[in-house]
Amino acid sequence: MTVYLFDQIASQSMTSFSPFAITDVFTQEAGETKNAFLHFWQLDRTLILGMKDMRVPYLQKGLQSVIHSGYQPIVRNAGGLAVIADEGVLNISYIFPKSEQLRLTDEAYQVMYQLTKEALPELVIEAFEISDSYCPGTFDLSVNGKKIAGIAQRRVKNGIAVMMYLSVNGEQQRRGELVRAFYQSGLQEQFGQDGYPPVNPDSMTTLSQLLNTEMTIDQVKGRFVALFDDPTVISSLSDWLDQRASADLYRTKENSMIDRNDQIKELLHDNSL
Repeated sequence: MTVYLFDQIASQSMTSFSPFAITDVFTQEAGETKNAFLHFWQLDRTLILGMKDMRVPYLQKGLQSVIHSGYQPIVRNAGGLAVIADEGVLNISYIFPKSEQLRLTDEAYQVMYQLTKEALPELVIEAFEISDSYCPGTFDLSVNGKKIAGIAQRRVKNGIAVMMYLSVNGEQQRRGELVRAFYQSGLQEQFGQDGYPPVNPDSMTTLSQLLNTEMTIDQVKGRFVALFDDPTVISSLSDWLDQRASADLYRTKENSMIDRNDQIKELLHDNSL
């Protein structure tokens, strides 16, 4: 099985929707070719919403709280709840074909959990829900009860994408406060109810804080890459898409994300605000 490596910064033509379109293309490709992909990506000062977040009763007020904090809200094409993306957060997707050994959701999550433990052996990482973190889930990764990463999963045909955000450095307290403010504004008296987390910024931390030294994004990438035996680097996404005759599929997926975000665009440009 060939493992392909694609780092988002290698492409000069990314939009905020590109990583999600790329994930779907890679996931479909993994299912068809039985190859795997390691995909790194980041976004600049962005609150990534889940579809459930778009149903908060005061969505417009919640979105405005994000804008006032200097971040841009977008909604992804998957479940889960809101997470932050910025220069101190690394998003890592490991994408692979479905197999008899990896049919169940938890089995696929275990793959990313194991990779993370191997990449960060100096930490004792546990997997259980941190209920007052943002985007809580069964496979929240934590150290000493403080969350450092959240994991989500998406399946396209016979491919599986396990996607993780990892807080490497930066102001995690501020990230938590921003997500908490979104829910406080969007839910108001219903804050912490109906499956939305009562976000406590103190429940989360970063690798740098845990290690008491500044860990860089590149250092973390290097640790994950070292777990794979000579991965094949995708240096040009456009060339790779052309070679696979997947450029149209990528554009379709990106346009789907653009359409999905029309509601946010309309609410943020409402002059009545």
